[in-house]
Amino acid sequence: MPPESPSDAAGASGPTGGSRAQARSMLVTYILHSHDWSETSLILDVFTRERGRIVAAAKGAKRPYSQLRSVLLPFQRLLVSFGTRTPDDAEVWLLKQAEWAGGPAWPGGAAMLPAFYLNELLMRFLVRLEPQPVLFDVYSHTLPVLTEPAAVPAALRAFELVLLRLLGHLPSLGCESATGELVRADRVYALWPDVGLQPWHEGPEPAATPQCLPGQALLAMEQALSRVTVDAARLRHVGALHDLMHACVPVLNELKIGMRGLIHYHLGAQPLRTRQWMIELQQATRPEPLDELPPASAP
Repeated sequence: MPPESPSDAAGASGPTGGSRAQARSMLVTYILHSHDWSETSLILDVFTRERGRIVAAAKGAKRPYSQLRSVLLPFQRLLVSFGTRTPDDAEVWLLKQAEWAGGPAWPGGAAMLPAFYLNELLMRFLVRLEPQPVLFDVYSHTLPVLTEPAAVPAALRAFELVLLRLLGHLPSLGCESATGELVRADRVYALWPDVGLQPWHEGPEPAATPQCLPGQALLAMEQALSRVTVDAARLRHVGALHDLMHACVPVLNELKIGMRGLIHYHLGAQPLRTRQWMIELQQATRPEPLDELPPASAP
């Protein structure tokens, strides 16, 4: 008997045939990454709401006449089904079918790099076949926000907070990690990767200069973050996600340093490629300083 596929485990009953009932049996999916498997096929790293991360082989997807060619795009909501595992790799599933799940087309442009950053975080942090429905919904609702340049920093920080909290890497922002004492709105705290949240003057390395987060901002983020991660019902935490983004705005610079430290601490020495691309892009687009002022024009 062939091994059960991720779609079978979720209740799939075969090809959709375009019917609404069969479409509901397919897995809601985003493509995180793809690379060549052969001259005509691709290996996909996909994020499904029902089954988590799955690595799949899309045979023939690169052929000019393949229907998959125009469907298997990043940042598009898809419906997919899987067959059995590939004969040469038991961890790779065969993609059986993929359809566009509706919604607006991804605009691309400046939103591409931040969106790829989210994908890299998911690929580096998530293990395979471990469902993360809340994180999937948060990812789905964060992507459209990335098309608004002014909202990108807050959206990225909010996504990082949710990701780290759901995976158990983020301590409570409402109490001190060592003592359990409640955070006070009138005090300043530091978020250390190894020891958690502490009052600023009690950091483990007094000579270091960590990010300083005011207690009022920490309490606002914790309240919204708890609403996002506790409410697992689909679409019900959208308002809380927007509240979390809003709570991040007053401390964007400090929070960026804190999240960078936590992510680096839990991922290890290998840096995130998209973060390096962002740095290089900023340096490339930064105007060169003038050696001297231009001469004043004549009156």
